[in-house]
Amino acid sequence: MAGKESPRQKMINMMYLIFIAMLALNLSKQILQSFGTMNEELTDTNIELVERNNQFMQGLEEKAQEQAAKYQDLKLKADSIREVSTGFYNYLESIKEGAYLSAQSKGIERTNYSKLDNTAFYTERFFDGEELKPEGQEFIDQMDNFRNSFVQIASSDPKLVSIAEEVNSKFDTGDVEVEGGKPRRYLDYHYKEMPLIVGITKLSLLQSTLQNIEAQLLSTMLEGKLKIEASLTNFDAIVIPDKNAFFAGENFTGRIILGKNDKTLKADKVIINGLELDEESMQEGQTLIKFPAGRIGENEIEGEFQFVEEGEVITIPVNSKYAVVPKPNNATISADKMNVVYRGVSNPFTISFAGISANKISANTPGLRKGKTIFDKGRKKTLNGPSDYELDLTKLPAELRGKTRVDIVVTGELPSGERVISKVPFRIKPLPTPFGSLDKRNPETVTKAELKNSVVTATFGADFDFDLPLRVQSFKITIEGEGSFQCDGSELSGPAKRAIERARRNSLVRVSDIRTRAIGSTTEVSNALPASFTLM
Repeated sequence: MAGKESPRQKMINMMYLIFIAMLALNLSKQILQSFGTMNEELTDTNIELVERNNQFMQGLEEKAQEQAAKYQDLKLKADSIREVSTGFYNYLESIKEGAYLSAQSKGIERTNYSKLDNTAFYTERFFDGEELKPEGQEFIDQMDNFRNSFVQIASSDPKLVSIAEEVNSKFDTGDVEVEGGKPRRYLDYHYKEMPLIVGITKLSLLQSTLQNIEAQLLSTMLEGKLKIEASLTNFDAIVIPDKNAFFAGENFTGRIILGKNDKTLKADKVIINGLELDEESMQEGQTLIKFPAGRIGENEIEGEFQFVEEGEVITIPVNSKYAVVPKPNNATISADKMNVVYRGVSNPFTISFAGISANKISANTPGLRKGKTIFDKGRKKTLNGPSDYELDLTKLPAELRGKTRVDIVVTGELPSGERVISKVPFRIKPLPTPFGSLDKRNPETVTKAELKNSVVTATFGADFDFDLPLRVQSFKITIEGEGSFQCDGSELSGPAKRAIERARRNSLVRVSDIRTRAIGSTTEVSNALPASFTLM
């Protein structure tokens, strides 16, 4: 302080310290234990959140490597977000570790929460009397840097404005309004004379909040990117030959479709190799083309699709190449979903052999069968075309148990009677970890009535393309101040509902240990990731 304190002020300060000391002496060991339990739950959640965000970044890294032009800018922005978030997260972790070490130096174990009641650690670390120490100012600077960096990134995109507002609110270091008293500085209010375990729990909650905001920011940015790509202006015209190669003297036969295979989509005009195609060639979601295959070697297809979108003509160029060969030499296998196969689902395939009729082709591997099932606009369809196959891994064949790779062997018979064989490997991946939710939603806040009437659900992420519903078999719900309750099925038990009625406003609620079963598959599914929200 700038000047000497008056005797009256000294007396007031002394009475305040005595009051704080009395509170500390009377602090319930049960309350300290509750904070310790809450911190355990938050720590587990934080580990899962960090892993989820790491997986997101890994997936984005793969996309950026595969399609640098589309995703490199998004990857760079995500890297800057991750750098700021990780730096602040690790800084908070270092303070927590310092708190634990201070207790251990006095012979107190980390999990002995009832004895983690020392109120001096944060006061001595951050304060020098009424003034902030450099360590206290560093805390404020670290939070301000995190908040300002995130707000700057989010404010550049209208879709992210709500996230910017959330960051400003939850990481505000301004004075805290106190009911019936003068405003207090952020560190004074949250950490001065604060018991050790309470401060640790506050720091864990900050870590959880920043990880959730990071995930929200990254997913919203990616969602916006994907929405842009869905516009007609970003579609590519795809030429699909009936065969990958043609014999000299044959006609080229095939079709042209757009990247979005929508059967309601029909071009207003199609021009291929300088000729406008007739109306009959333009069918539902595709355009049929037919012309002489041409000389042996590489040949080009050039043209354009024309659509009218909101009164404006949108032109999509057609640029493709195909080969005319004297004799086919390789099989072509394309996975309809992705370049891997999953345990626990039926994986559809389209299998062909360049230059060979489908009735002269056979494919074999454990679990592979003719025909395939697809989902079109939420409806199940069965396809039995000559090139349609399905690798059924809903019940893993004995030959593939414990293996991470499967080889599909394709045999074709040439017109001359000669047999050709091609073997293509595919990776076998386990089912991904599902996400826990309420009524397939992830709200930040819920009312008591909403929570009691909700059912706990579990779903796979949006990047999992298979229709595999999950049934929740059991879960644990932890309510701040009321404890944890084990529930069978997907609905809350009676004791859990009564605990919710007793819970205080703004209590933290966490649903964890969510056991699920995949409907229609015998493959085990990992426990769903927990869901957390605040009770209103």
